Amino acid sequence: MSEKIAVLGAGSWGSILANLLVENGNDVRLWSYNAQQVEELNSKHTNEKYLPNFTYSDKLVAYSDLKEALIGAETVLFVVPTQAVRSVAKPVNEAIEELGLKPYLIHGSKGIEENTYLRLSEVLAEEIPESNRKAISVISGPSHAEEVAKKDITLITAASEDLEAAQHTQQLFMNDYFRVYTNDDVIGVEIGAALKNIIALGAGALNGLGYGDNAKAALMTRGLAEISRLGTSFGANPFTFIGLSGVGDIIVTATSTNSRNWRAGNELGKGVPLDTVVNQMGMVIEGLTTVKAAYELAKQRHVEMPITEAIYQVLYENKAVKEAIRNLMQREGRSENND
Repeated sequence: MSEKIAVLGAGSWGSILANLLVENGNDVRLWSYNAQQVEELNSKHTNEKYLPNFTYSDKLVAYSDLKEALIGAETVLFVVPTQAVRSVAKPVNEAIEELGLKPYLIHGSKGIEENTYLRLSEVLAEEIPESNRKAISVISGPSHAEEVAKKDITLITAASEDLEAAQHTQQLFMNDYFRVYTNDDVIGVEIGAALKNIIALGAGALNGLGYGDNAKAALMTRGLAEISRLGTSFGANPFTFIGLSGVGDIIVTATSTNSRNWRAGNELGKGVPLDTVVNQMGMVIEGLTTVKAAYELAKQRHVEMPITEAIYQVLYENKAVKEAIRNLMQREGRSENND
């Protein structure tokens, strides 16, 4: 199976997925708004800011012109930061309409749009009408770009309301180190993908404070319960949250220094101010905006999410991390199955 694929977004995840798709025999065009990054990728086959010491396939071609990158595309993969999805989707729609294309759309971003609180498949559906595209799929699961670059064994989920589209995505990405399962629960996969970044922030903060494995396991387990409660309130399948895009993604994101959300939380736990953490990171920390969206959605839908609320208070109401932990631990006793 070989296709012309446009990959939009040349960060660590977008660029390594583009490289994987090239290795799988596809004609891939990687787009970035950064002309210097495009020049580096094309001349040196490197992307040092995002994946140091990795050499990309010389068959991977990068573009700074969006329309040029889209020429002939049968599939368009969005891997831009969450808050940029809509602003990129608008000119994509204009370009594919002008070019007479009707591609499959896939996104690999993990977050919820600010203010609207829409999932990213909903954002894409708003900006690119059905007349200009085939079905929308989402890929998610426990997957650090750094480890995919090393061809470490990786399993993810491809979710779509259209089974044929999910299977199409599965076939594009599958190889001997990258395995893809299909799922029809787009809501559950997207919510799990977004909200696990909140738990990763919390896990990093616990580490920065010196807490051990007991505390981290407790956070991940109870955090998963919160994610599942919110997701099922939207109609998600509860079993999705014990799968790759739920517990799998929480484990990999909340336990690894490869996770920028974990690293950000770790610095916050050590007492580093939020502004300093953001400036030093130099890359998007999706959990910082996702926690706002999750907090507001929980209030709107009357879903109890005490861990999410505590992290929101630390980030946006200047509550001390230790005080937030103490308040969580001193909550009234509950039954595990009803909390």
